[in-house]
Amino acid sequence: MGKIVVSEFLSLDGVMEEPDWSLRYWNDAIAQFKDEEMTSASALLLGRVTYDGFAEAWPTANDPMADQMNGIRKYVVSTTLQKAEWSNSHIISTDILAAITKLRQETEGNLLVAGSAMLIQMLVAHQLVDDYRLLVYPMVLGKGKRLFQDGVAATLTLSELKPMGGGVVALRYQSAAKGEH
Repeated sequence: MGKIVVSEFLSLDGVMEEPDWSLRYWNDAIAQFKDEEMTSASALLLGRVTYDGFAEAWPTANDPMADQMNGIRKYVVSTTLQKAEWSNSHIISTDILAAITKLRQETEGNLLVAGSAMLIQMLVAHQLVDDYRLLVYPMVLGKGKRLFQDGVAATLTLSELKPMGGGVVALRYQSAAKGEH
């Protein structure tokens, strides 16, 4: 059975939206962290907005990770997307929770979720996230979509804390036993 792994770039105040602000901190340690994350992923699980952005950027990207991003299986959760044209893409549009649960059971390795704020809120609310891999940046943005919205509760266990340079910290949390809050 696979794990659902949420990966996010976060400001200190928990903002995950439009993480272009993180680019000035990019370094070899962060690149290695992201590479390890992709290497352990069997597939991407994405919301529609993140999928659209990735599908536009990655096919023509001049980036060492482009081949991985373009080749990996991708599942996009959307009730409005009619066609997923990016290579190896599949749409989940009906009975979403059951489809994700089945996908998780049938997958060896990690289902990696990046961006996808609305999808993450649903996964957290239904206790489907196994692992959080967060890169926390030394800035407060004051506004924007946050990883955890009001009303969302989760009990997590810190499994890794690693300085990444420039004030960035990698945090890895695992979900506590189901039913704990």
